[in-house]
Amino acid sequence: MAKPKNIPLRISRRTADGGFTLLELMIVITIILILAAIGAGRYDLAVIRAHEAALTQDLAEMNKAIQNYTVDKEAAPTSLDDLVQAQYLGRIPEDPMTGARDWTADACDTLLSVDQTGTGICSVHSSSAKVSPFTNTPYSSW
Repeated sequence: MAKPKNIPLRISRRTADGGFTLLELMIVITIILILAAIGAGRYDLAVIRAHEAALTQDLAEMNKAIQNYTVDKEAAPTSLDDLVQAQYLGRIPEDPMTGARDWTADACDTLLSVDQTGTGICSVHSSSAKVSPFTNTPYSSW
């Protein structure tokens, strides 16, 4: 059987070593950069959500400790240090939004029980001026 003469031989674009062309490498690097940018944005949101969850938990624990102290001692604490000294809190936690122990304590004149003799701190809030990107409320109002 005779070999057809009009069929061209295929010439590979790859070198004999089997390397990649510059265009192929640029496409792969571009895809990797796009995926990294998407991942970095989602990571930032995850960090903010984690800080907000920690803030919510810390506020709930401190406000509960204030209420327990007030009911037990029949007087509200005058500072957050009173809660630590009376062992209602192990220590004052850091505000996740500011990174410091600089909570804003609200003093109230209302009494929680009929047996309460003194007023003092009735709640605590974050001292951060930042606004939550998810709820559009300032952290100081939580």
